[in-house]
Parts: sequence; structure tokens; C-alpha cells
Amino acid sequence: MLLADRYAELRETTRVRERALFPPRRIPSELELQARWFAGDFGKHFVATTGDKIDIVQFGTWNREAGPDFREAAIRIKGDKPIRGCIELDVTDRSWETHGHATNPAFEETVLHVFVEKSDREFFTRTKSNRNVPQVCIDPTVLPDAFSANIPLARPGRCQSPLKDLPDERVRSVLDAAAQFRLQQKGVRICRKIDNHSRDEALFQEVAAALGYKENKLPFTLIAQRLPLRLLREKAEDSEAMLFGVAGFLEAPDLGVFKRSTREYVRKLWDGWWPHRDEAQRMILPAKVWRLSGTRPLNHPQRRLAALSILAREWPAFLRVLNKRSSVAANDFFSGLDHPFWKFHYTLAAEASPKEMALIGESRAAEILANVLFPFWLAEDTDLWPEYAKLAARLSNRRLETAATRLFGGDPRRRAFTKTVAHQQGLLQIYEDFCMQDNSDCVQCPFPEQMRKWQ
Repeated sequence: MLLADRYAELRETTRVRERALFPPRRIPSELELQARWFAGDFGKHFVATTGDKIDIVQFGTWNREAGPDFREAAIRIKGDKPIRGCIELDVTDRSWETHGHATNPAFEETVLHVFVEKSDREFFTRTKSNRNVPQVCIDPTVLPDAFSANIPLARPGRCQSPLKDLPDERVRSVLDAAAQFRLQQKGVRICRKIDNHSRDEALFQEVAAALGYKENKLPFTLIAQRLPLRLLREKAEDSEAMLFGVAGFLEAPDLGVFKRSTREYVRKLWDGWWPHRDEAQRMILPAKVWRLSGTRPLNHPQRRLAALSILAREWPAFLRVLNKRSSVAANDFFSGLDHPFWKFHYTLAAEASPKEMALIGESRAAEILANVLFPFWLAEDTDLWPEYAKLAARLSNRRLETAATRLFGGDPRRRAFTKTVAHQQGLLQIYEDFCMQDNSDCVQCPFPEQMRKWQ
């Protein structure tokens, strides 16, 4: 992908680095920080507060009982032999003391304390036996915007339409270059996740996040992390019930609140969830993590969760499709996923629909292809750029509209350059790299001149 290399060079040499156009990004919640840490978004190599080099050998597993957030982890300090134990992640360094971890025997095996905010005075992390636990401070500003909220539409400025005077062919070349670069970056991220969590688990987590759509990527990521594919495959008969239970959708034991067409299905879920409920109590997501307002009925997370359960059940078939490296085969697989209850229901509380509904529609399948499968194929050294470039765009969103407004303004060609997934991704990449910077009215932005020189 030579165009991607050209774009990378342009990106590094000409990006404007002025004060931010938009307010500083929010500090993620502790739950989101834990999910991003476990996904490997912060990386694997750190420097402790003491200056020692610390490498993460194994991120471990989500703790289903009282105690640190992650068990069965392993770290390496200053290149020595791996040290096995638990990892605790808090927002502030002083939380180790204020949360009572220092006197709690459940934290005795902790080998690493991760935090975001450092206090004015120094805090030492010690266990009940007075053993010192290394500390690492992480910086949320290095995170990709996987879970961030939509950004407001851009204001007018010099960067509003830097591409409008370029010939069509040159505009397509610029967008292709940015899209190839973005695809490569996604492939690199998936490579890291495979290294951290294995090929199947990484793919399962990525598909789960894509099923969460923009509003619910975080809870779907947490569910896939807390109920890994391996466990769902081992507990195949109860896997769907476990997913709904950990999601917090089975908290009402009164079957009388459900419609008649739903009671039998919910009863089956409860029967499957009950044996695991006490053990998994700590893993259940709080209701506040879900964003349900404004969600289209077809995209309701309960339907998407059912699709995830079917995907786990049909995983061997999905891998066979994956190995074909074909978008047509992948689309056929997703459109063929079937569920006797959810193909007629929007939610657990809704009346049955007279018409069948796809578990994963064409637009969601296109998003999975663009953001998961093609980067995954690229991570395995398979260059399918010509096929990727042909993927038709099925959806738009506020962020994309912001990018198009910023880069094209009122150019009548604007719609023509957002018809493919690749060009949409290219627009987003350019916007994030160049147009989210500000110097008054962007008077010093080099992007327009660079585009006029693009060959």
C-alpha cells in the first residue's frame, strides 16, 4: 500500500499541533478504563512510578469474585522472570488505601496497581503482609476514540473545504491513501489484540464491539471480555442465558411483566442463568452503562446480544467463512444467522412482530466487514484492498457528516465521495489528523496547500 506510506509521511510532517478546537476529552469511567486496559489499548510496556521498566506478559482474566480486577496475569519487571498474580486498576493512586485494599487479604496476590490520576503526595501500594506492589500511571489521552461521544459539527474556517478545487482523480487518490493508512492502523491494533488474547478471542471481542454499534461498544466489549468465547463454547447450552445475565437483562424474576409470547423464552433464559448467577454476580453490568435512548428497535442491544450468542454457537462455521477471505461469503453468513425468538421481537418487553427481522442486517454486516474482518485479514498479511475499496457505504453518522462538512463544505461532489466505506474512512482519518486542530480560524493550517501538491 504505497499510498498509505505517502499519507503517513504527509501526516507526520505537516500536521498542525495547536490548541484543541474542541474541549479536552472526558476522563473515561473506571469501567471503561478497565475494558480499554484489558483490550491492550494502553499497550504492554510501561515505566513504574519508581522508574522500573514493566512489561505485561499476560493481561489475565476478569475476576469473577471479590478482589483485584484481573486474575491469572503476569508481568515482567526490568526484564526479569515473569511474576504471576493479579492486577488492580483504579482511577486514582490513593484508591488503594481509600478502598481498603491494603488490609484486604483478597488483594494479597496483586502484582501491579494501575491508576490514572496521581495525587499531590506519594502513595505506596502495599498488601496486608506489607509487600510493596509496583504502580503504573496510565494516560487516557493516548487512547483511540473507540468509545468517545460524537463531536459537534465543525465551524467554518480555512479547512472547511480544502479538497474542493482538486480534480476528482486527485481527491480519490487522497481519500484512498488516508483509507489505506487507517486500515493498516486497524490491522496493527488487531495484531496487538491477537498477541494479548489469542486469535479467536481477539476476533470475538472485535465483532462484539461492532455489534454494540456506536452507543453500546463499551458494554459489548466488557461482556466479551468477561465471558470469553472459550467459556461460552464450553457452556454452550447456557451461553445465551449467561450473556443476558451478565448484561443485566435478567434482573426481574417476575415473569408476569413479560408478554405471553415472551414468557417461555425468558423462563428458559432464567433456568440457564440461575446456576451461574451467584458466581457471576460481580460481573453483571450496571444498568447505567447501557445507552438505550435513541436506539432504533432493530439495533436494540438485546437483539445484538442474541446475535452474539448465535455467533459463539456457530463459531466453527464463522471461521470457515473467515478463511475464505470473501466479503460475499461473510455477508451470506451474517444474513443467514437465525434465532426463533429474536427474528420476531425487538426487545424482551415488545410484542411479537408479524414479519421476520434479520439478526444482523446489511448495514451492520458492512460495518463488521470494514472495521473487523478486513483489518483482521490485513493483520494476517492478506491484502484485499481492491475488494475493500468496492465496499458500498450503508450508513452515515454525525462524525462523518462533521468530517464531510469540514473538508468539502458545499462542494456538490461531496456525496459522490462518501459512497464507499473506504472513502468514508479516508475522510475520517484526514479529519482526525488535520482538521481537529485550531489556530484561530485555521489560518496556519498546511493541509490545503499540501493537497494542491498531491500527485
